[in-house]
Amino acid sequence: MKHDTNYTIVGGGLAGALMACYLGKAGHEVNVYERRPDLRGGKAPAGKSINLAISERGIAALRRIGLAERVLDRAVPMRGRMIHSPEGRLSFQPYSKNPNDAINSVSRGGLNAILLEKADSYPNVTLHYEHKCIDVDLDAAKAQFEVGTKGELVTAEGDVIVGADGAFSAVRAKMQHLDRFDFRQDYLRHGYKELVIPPGEHGTHRIEKNALHIWPRRSYMMIALPNEDGSFTCTLFWPFDGPHSFAAVEANGNALGYFKTHFQDAVPVMPTLAEDYARNPTNSLVTVRCGPWNYKDKAVLVGDAAHAVVPFYGQGMNAAFGDCIALDECLAAGGADRADALAEYYRQRKTHIDALADLAIGNFVEMRDHAGSPGFRFKKWRERTLHTLLPGWYTPLYNMISFSQVPYGDALKRARRQDRIVRWVCGAAALIVAVVVLWILLTRFIG
Repeated sequence: MKHDTNYTIVGGGLAGALMACYLGKAGHEVNVYERRPDLRGGKAPAGKSINLAISERGIAALRRIGLAERVLDRAVPMRGRMIHSPEGRLSFQPYSKNPNDAINSVSRGGLNAILLEKADSYPNVTLHYEHKCIDVDLDAAKAQFEVGTKGELVTAEGDVIVGADGAFSAVRAKMQHLDRFDFRQDYLRHGYKELVIPPGEHGTHRIEKNALHIWPRRSYMMIALPNEDGSFTCTLFWPFDGPHSFAAVEANGNALGYFKTHFQDAVPVMPTLAEDYARNPTNSLVTVRCGPWNYKDKAVLVGDAAHAVVPFYGQGMNAAFGDCIALDECLAAGGADRADALAEYYRQRKTHIDALADLAIGNFVEMRDHAGSPGFRFKKWRERTLHTLLPGWYTPLYNMISFSQVPYGDALKRARRQDRIVRWVCGAAALIVAVVVLWILLTRFIG
């Protein structure tokens, strides 16, 4: 089916490439402008390199363009958390009562390349690389780009600009000058640095393959996600300053010694630890909230450009893909009234994404401070038990977020309602037991 709308997508990352596929499939004319070279040729890095955890929401988005099986074939399923204590003891915490429930570790660059390849397969989608967006005219739906290193300027004209250019979006920056546009960004006092556990002999995994590994240390932590080639991508989440921080290790000048003290079981499987620590950058973690994500019938934001979230619920990419589904559906349902369709997309998504932003920050505290405690293990056991005994009524929040498509805000409300009922039932049961015991004691005393 042929449409008359011409879309300019700024950003060819995960959200931009997927949105190009949806719009191309719908028959629109689409031009995608990406500031990096074509990563499919191995000439460009994939940008942010934190491993992605793709779960049901992201898989559902890929199914719509026939890519789910292809991506999952290259993914490593993680069926739970493997907790590493300071003494090196291991404790596995399954994510679900269902052993088939898993989040899937995928390569960001590999997934991006697959999506770009799919977008390129539509005759009405054109990809432009090494185009850096330097200006946007929202009312005219124009964007200006600087091409390559020569400084040549190119202007793209269309009907709609889609800002899919990340947390520091040039499209959103222009929207921030609009009247009544809200914008807020919050940095964590923690940053992140990536390290690696290389493959073992013959490409084997040196530690448990099908788990997300966590070294929780109260105010800081390290995690490791498996890769298909047998390696693990490790990520430190440490404060920038303080006694256990990037600044403290830098001042001490002995990263290896620090790891031997605090992550002792990781050291034997990280032969390049000291070199990787010195070479790899330390990056910040930001949450971006803004709104509205739409401007008339001329511009709209998706993914991190609309709502960057910290990575601790593994939902950043899944949420961005959910944006693409919602926008695609709103455009299809809106017919000729594109402005209303863009506004409806924002109305549908904003509350739920705000809920996710809060959940992601809360899960960071849970992962680093509580994941290794007996109380946390009991909580997870209780949740799995209730889910097993009462599957039609009780579903843990993590399961709703990772293994369903229940909107984030609705999942949070349901989880809070379930927990209130559980607390009330437990309190009532404890009161009944106390009354019975008291009655027995009084009966015996009087008798």
